Order: sequence, then structure tokens, then C-alpha cells
Amino acid sequence: MKFTLSWLKDHLETEAPLDEIATALTDLGHEVEGIDDPARTLGAFRICRVIEAQPHPNADRLRLCRVETWPKGPDAPSEEVQVVCGAPNARTGLIGVFAPVGTHVPGTGVDLKPGVIRGVESNGMLCSERELMLSDDHNGIIDLPEDAPLGARFIDWRGLNDPVIEVKITPNRPDGLGVRGLARDLAARGLGRLKPMAIEPVAGRFPSPVGVAISDELKARGCPLFAGRTIRGVKNGPSPEWLQTRLKAIGLRPISALVDITNFFTIGLNRPLHVFDVAKIRGGLRIHAATGGEELLALDGKTYTLRAGQMLISDDEQPESLAGIMGGELSGCTEDTTEVFLESAYWDPITIAATGRALKINSDARYRFERGVDPAFTLPGLELATRMILDLCGGEPSEVVMDGAVPDTSRAYRFDPRRVVSLVGMDIPEAEQRATLEALGFTLAGEMVTPPSWRPDVQGEADLVEEIARVASLTKLEGKPLPRAQAGVPKPILTPVQVREQAARRTLAALGYNECVTYSFIDEGAATLFGGGSDAVRVENPISSEMTHLRPDLLPGLLRAAARNQARGFMDLALCEIGPAFHGGEPGEQHLQATGLLVGASAPRDPFGSRRPVDVYDAKADAEAVLAAIGAPAKMQITRKVAGWWHPGRSGVIGLGPNVLATFGELHPKILREMDVKGPAVAFTILVANVPLPKIKTPTRPALRQADLQAVERDFAFVVDQGVEALALVNAAQGADKTLIDSVRVFDQFTGDKAEAQMGPGKKSLAISVRLQPTDKTLTDKDIEAVSAKIIEKVAKATGATLRG
Repeated sequence: MKFTLSWLKDHLETEAPLDEIATALTDLGHEVEGIDDPARTLGAFRICRVIEAQPHPNADRLRLCRVETWPKGPDAPSEEVQVVCGAPNARTGLIGVFAPVGTHVPGTGVDLKPGVIRGVESNGMLCSERELMLSDDHNGIIDLPEDAPLGARFIDWRGLNDPVIEVKITPNRPDGLGVRGLARDLAARGLGRLKPMAIEPVAGRFPSPVGVAISDELKARGCPLFAGRTIRGVKNGPSPEWLQTRLKAIGLRPISALVDITNFFTIGLNRPLHVFDVAKIRGGLRIHAATGGEELLALDGKTYTLRAGQMLISDDEQPESLAGIMGGELSGCTEDTTEVFLESAYWDPITIAATGRALKINSDARYRFERGVDPAFTLPGLELATRMILDLCGGEPSEVVMDGAVPDTSRAYRFDPRRVVSLVGMDIPEAEQRATLEALGFTLAGEMVTPPSWRPDVQGEADLVEEIARVASLTKLEGKPLPRAQAGVPKPILTPVQVREQAARRTLAALGYNECVTYSFIDEGAATLFGGGSDAVRVENPISSEMTHLRPDLLPGLLRAAARNQARGFMDLALCEIGPAFHGGEPGEQHLQATGLLVGASAPRDPFGSRRPVDVYDAKADAEAVLAAIGAPAKMQITRKVAGWWHPGRSGVIGLGPNVLATFGELHPKILREMDVKGPAVAFTILVANVPLPKIKTPTRPALRQADLQAVERDFAFVVDQGVEALALVNAAQGADKTLIDSVRVFDQFTGDKAEAQMGPGKKSLAISVRLQPTDKTLTDKDIEAVSAKIIEKVAKATGATLRG
């Protein structure tokens, strides 16, 4: 949104300097992105007089000029400088524009310095319009009238001293897309007074020959109100210089008086309008939904084919305009236009946005209608535009014709002055709060506040508080400590899952992992590889083809990151991520994962040969370390029923019965090929929320229980079949006496041809160490033998093992 300072002052009576206005706009929520101030770029250029112009003694095409200047203004004494000039129109007595030494010339990008040209000193420059970036004319220097005030700044005399301000308007503030809306905010801040805007209806002198009609299916939503009037006898020449200058300043090209007037109202009052050439309209105008396939040559010179349901304005024979977006070329106004139909309508924002996006048309009208213009200003805007057309183009107006009615946007909310303190923390007197709301156009009646029709963003009591706070300035907020709810130690704020998430993150960092933050969206192929990719988690409007689905697991993102690193020469990686994965598309259908990925070797190359490829036991050890850090019990079961993206023989599931806590192991070679990762690669995924909470929920640690009796260790060697897993043997031994047996671990495995030669075909030997920890008495040999017998019995029953002789 661009506008000039003089345009703002048409609506705001203020003496505030430009910098203060810019600061206030940003503070009010309209971020100032840039200011083009001619005083900063052209302020040094002043009107001068050439006392004498003589031929250069050493160059035929150059002239030596004595120039009379007034460096500090017309009231200061004049000075005389010598300038070498190559312009053909340089002459004695010429009134021109002078740039002194040290001036930056924007047209050339040069900072003027004293120089010597063909052996003659030259100080300063006589400027052309191109050097001041006023036009492309460089045939000669600027030649001003004799009555131009000598010594005055050129921009002041030419009327160029009008800064252009560019602000960023947020989508929820459509009123800021008009200069008057910004002026209203500044007036509420106290930077001036909002000038009243008189709206005098223009009396119609004849019935309009062009009628309007809205189809019934659109009147309820698409176009609630369409109004207009015919103006005959107009003269559509160039618009006045002040209007052209204002439009040029903000980047708009003046076209004709009629078109420039509609642009003036679009920018100034956020009221897009359109004018039709009545001579090119057949019958009346009707607003209807396209049946599909209609074509329209728009004002941008492109032909658009409409889809069914998109809104059109048509006459009795053909489409004439894309409703609320862009007019048609066939009914556009030209210099020969003498009779026009001026349209002012209110269009549904959603319908306009959908049509504009589908047709890929960006226009000032669409930009404003899709954000929501003031519906109550539809008819007043028509009257103001009619008055301006009559003033600038002449003509005779008809009566207003309209169909539909102004949509009812009235609503009221309770006003509670105390909410400003409770929601924002600012102590603002009630009288000031009420004055702020009234200055912004709100209507107050007792404890109820009615927002104005131009503020569709105000939808509740909290929005009223926001208006009061931003006008008062959020920079006045003071930091205050929160009061303690009670004496003593406060209750924990973080939830158990949040505490575990922090613990998992610290542990992974301590283990040497580098944390990644990948997108929650992945492509369908990767999602399918990891058990996802269904329509339930498909994104309706993905920002790219690689982000079409919610991720079912964190591993796809980490593998993509590993592939990118390997492509750049980093082959040994330890990556981790903690974040949500999604098993559905509804709220709550997500779970927190802590995932680690190891790729390549376990250590850098060294002369001692300690480097080896990462394996399943690296992933298992790290997974168990993280589980221990987040409070998982020490005794957990490991099973081998894993998902399809894990290597079936080199992976496992850590759990408590059916409750899965983590999965670890090598990734399937097929997955590595699909993700373009060079192995070996191992990983683990921990389901943080599945770890059971401690039974004793106290903020302190439980008491330390340390046995004061001597522990006893016994070793057992069993002969089992080759297919028996060591875990089955360990679990069986552990279950022989859950009170007395503290731990069981495998310390030896004897397999191969020699083992089969000693123990029989298909056999192997597994040796375990069992630690017995008494708690109430010292164990005797009889007690130890009894437990040992139970262990042998349990292991034999569970695995068919026999004690090795």
C-alpha cells in the first residue's frame, strides 16, 4: 500500500513530521516498509541563473558558464561558480537547476566533485530532467520560466516535495488499504484530527437507461448489493495534473480522467469502482454465475475462460466484466466515451478470492474485495465518485439504480475496561479507552460496543482490548514479575511428557547426536515406505510436491538429511530429532517420538584400528540410555516383531508386555536404496508417551535401597538348539526367582563346527552369569543350590536346554 504525504493530509489535519508519522504507523500495526522522500534525494538542487555562457576555449561542444547560485536559500547572499556544460541549450540568462559540489546525482549515481574539464575548472552541474530522474529527456538542461524564484529548492517550486510512504497491511485490516483508514488510526493515536468527509447525494436528472439485476442464487452470498448510475455528456480527457502526479508517485500509470478517478477512490477510500462505456452495452447489466466456458477479454489484454460458478457481469448479449476483479476490454472507456455507467458493488470476499486464484488474476480490486471492503460505503462511495466525475469530466447524472441491499454486519460486544489489564497488562483509564474506541469509529452504548462496518476483523471482546492497547502503544508495556500463587515450593509447570522430552534431548546430545528439525510434511512415496501415505493425512494445499502428507515417523526426514550430507561428503553421521509423528489426520492423532540415526562408522579413522561400522548393538545401547533417562523401568522385554522398514533379523522391539516403548536395529536395505542413503545405517525410535509414569508421584527421588549383604554370582552353561535365542534363555533364568535374582547376562557363546562336534549337530552352547542378591539373610550353600536347581528347571522347560557337562 503506497500513498503520498499530501494524500494523507487530505484526510488528516496534522503538523507531525514525516518520521513521527512513520513510527506511529508501524507502532499501530501498519509496518512502514519504505519512504521515498524527495527532500533527501533532490533537496540540494536549487534554481539558479546563468550569468554568462561562453564557448569553451579547448572544446567546440562545451560551454563555460558563470552561474549565480544561492546555496542556503533565496534569502542568503548569492555566489558565483564556474561550470563547464555540454548542453546545447546552455545560454546567457537561462534559469536552470544547479547541483553544487558534494551532491549525489540520482540519474547518474555520481557524487559531484570539483574537476577540471579540458583544462578548465568546473564546480557543480547544470542538470537535465534525466539526471533528476524526472523523465528520460537528456537533450538539454532544464529551462525554467523567468519568474522562477532564484535560490528556491527545485522540488518546492515544481511541487515534487511530496514523500511516498509504503506500508505493509496485514490481511485482517482491510480498512488500512485506504488512505483514510490509516489517517483514522493516526488521529486516534493523537497525531492530528480526522477531517470530516461530507457526502452529499447527487440528484438524478433522468432514469438510467442501464438497469441492474442480481441472480437469486448470488444475492444471498456472492453479490448482496449492486448499484450504479448513468452519466451522460462526459468528456474523458486526461486527468488533472495533481491527480496524475499522485497516481504516478505510487506507481500507477494515468490512463484517462474516468479511469484515474476510479483508481483514486480505490487507493484513497478503499472503494473499488468500475466505469462501463454505455455505448458498448446492450441492454442492462446482470450479475450471474458462469455456466462454464464463457470467454472474456479483460482490460489486461488477456482472454480468460471461466469455470462454472464464477461470477460475471454480462449485458443482454455477452460478458462485460469479471465481477469484483477486472473489467472487460469491450466495454472499457476511451477518449471517445461520452456516456458511462458508474458501478459500485459489494462482493463476497471468499467468492472473489476463489475466482481470482483460479484465473491467476491480481488486481487492486481483487486485493481489496477478497479482504473485505466496507459494505455500508457502497452507496456513499458511488455518490462521491459521481460528484468527482461531474467536477472533472462534466456531464449529467441519472438516478441511482440498484439491486440487493447492504448486508447487515452489525454486532455488539460487552465493554469491560478491566479486561485491558487482565489481557494486556496495561493500566489505561476508562475514559481514555472509550475515547480511543470512538476515535476508531466504534459506537458505545452503555456497556456494549458496536464495531464499525469497515472493521470485519473485530469479532469479540478481546479484539476491543487489542484496539485500545495498540492505539495506546504496546511499547508502553512494562515487565512485571508474576505473583506467586502460594508460599513455598511451587508446583511443577511442565507436564511429565515435557519433562521427558527435555531429558531425551539432553541425553541424545550427550551421546553425540546432532539434533535436526525436519518438516512435518513429506512426499507420498516416503510416507508409504513407513506405513503412512493414506488420504487421511494428505495435505489439501501442499506448498510443494515433496510435502503432500503428514509424516508417520521421524525416520524419513532424518534419512533425507543423511542423504544430503552424504552427497556433500559427510559419510559418518549421528542425527536425532524429537517431534510429533502422525497416525491420523484428526486432532490428537499424533504421538511424540525421539529418534536417532547412526550412519557409517562408529569412530574417525585412527592408527589403532578402533574404527568399525555401526551395528544393531550401538542403536540398542543408545535406545536403552534414552529410555533410562526418561524413567523407563530397568527390566524390559525385547521381541523381534518389527515393522517392514526394519531389517527382520537385526532389529528388535523394547516393551513391557504389549506396550511398545521403542524399536531399534538396522534399517532395511530396500529403505536405504529408496532414500538414497549409503549404509550401514542403524536407528532407534522411542515412543516417549508410552513409558509408564512412576507409581510414586513425588517431586523428590525415592529413598536409596542398598543391600548390606554379600551378593553371589553363579555361572551356567547350557546346550541348546541353534535356533534358540539368547533372550529366551535369559528371560527364563530371570523368572526362576524374581526376588532373589538381581540380573542375568550372557557372557559366552560357542557355535560352529567344533561346537557341533562336541555337542551334536544343530547345537550350540550359551553361558550365562546369574547374580543373586539376598536382602534379609546371608545365603547358604543349600539356598544357592535350591535357586540353581530352579534356574536349570526353568531354562530347560522354556528352551529345551540341558546343562553342559
